[in-house]
Amino acid sequence: MNGIPVYSFIAFSNTGKTTLLEKLIPELNRRGFRVAVIKHDAHEFEIDHKGKDSWRLTQAGAAVTVIASQTKAAVMENRYVPIEELITRVRDVDIILTEGYKQGLWPKIALQRSDNGKPLPIPPEECLVIMTDIPVETGTPCLGLDDVVKLADIIAGDIKSKSV
Repeated sequence: MNGIPVYSFIAFSNTGKTTLLEKLIPELNRRGFRVAVIKHDAHEFEIDHKGKDSWRLTQAGAAVTVIASQTKAAVMENRYVPIEELITRVRDVDIILTEGYKQGLWPKIALQRSDNGKPLPIPPEECLVIMTDIPVETGTPCLGLDDVVKLADIIAGDIKSKSV
């Protein structure tokens, strides 16, 4: 791919993936990491608004619509793009975090929450870390759902061990 380390956060819906990432990203930033996030959405989502120029151009048949300003840009691929390709397009960051992509060869951080009654989304041995409030019998490191400092330690250590 592009040499940027990728870590995927996986869990069933309403387990806290986004909430965990909201806490982890500032901790990684504090440590000097520039972070990109690629979020999977199992539903149809819209980032464009009916009637706006970019929406009108997409409706006219543009395969790709880009909207840019002085402070941000969005590339709307109006077609399926595999996660591997999206990863190769990310530049100028130190780490890519994906949310919801359980396929792929990159390390996985799985979440499990007692109050939603859902199991781990993949076997524990396939995880780099398990974030949970439920005791899990495994050799995989298990952390509390809010323990972003220790999670950042593990991710930073994993990156360092692969760059040697």
